[in-house]
Amino acid sequence: MSDETYLAVLVGVIGFVSGFLSSIPTGPISITIINEGARRGFGWAAMIGLGAIVMDFIYCAVAFAGFSGLFASEWMRATIQLLSFLATLYLGIKYLLVTDLPATTKSVEAVEHKLHPHTAFMIGFVRVLGNPAVLLFWITLSAAYISHRVVEDTFLSKSVCVLGMSTGALAWFTLLAFIVSRRHGKFSKKKLVRMSHVSGAALLVVSVLIGIRLVKLLAQVRQH
Repeated sequence: MSDETYLAVLVGVIGFVSGFLSSIPTGPISITIINEGARRGFGWAAMIGLGAIVMDFIYCAVAFAGFSGLFASEWMRATIQLLSFLATLYLGIKYLLVTDLPATTKSVEAVEHKLHPHTAFMIGFVRVLGNPAVLLFWITLSAAYISHRVVEDTFLSKSVCVLGMSTGALAWFTLLAFIVSRRHGKFSKKKLVRMSHVSGAALLVVSVLIGIRLVKLLAQVRQH
């Protein structure tokens, strides 16, 4: 296996794990899958997840494409890392303090009112389309990965990572749909709240790591 292939596989694995874990913090899609999976079965719930992933893929690709060529200078890298630190810190606190899991949001309701989705696929697609927090998350994650050079600022590296993330997120939604349909609604919201708390704690750890890297980068910039 060549070095290029090895790095591509590694980025794909990182993307898959990131997509899987980042989908656990619960939102409208997870709640919809829980409700519909218990009521209408695995197939319907899985199609909701598939629709969500198609829109999720678009948001993720837009986020990674938006950072092309922005890391030519150390100061730009430091700026992006600062924004990533602040956004990750905010999301970590938000997930850690969550106490309720709304089935929808005002922005999602506004989009659904205009588009009137009827199929399971379109319900999932529209609910991600109407949730700007998804795009914010992918922007934060893509900025962190590229600025820390976990993902190279190349088309191949970013494409593999986006594909891995989408596959990981789809794996979580499919697994959730399967569990809910088998347990007939016994998968409670309380368990998902706990998962969100764990994810929030993990994001806070990540924000600390980003902060440490940011301090080191600023020290290097000052030396130059």
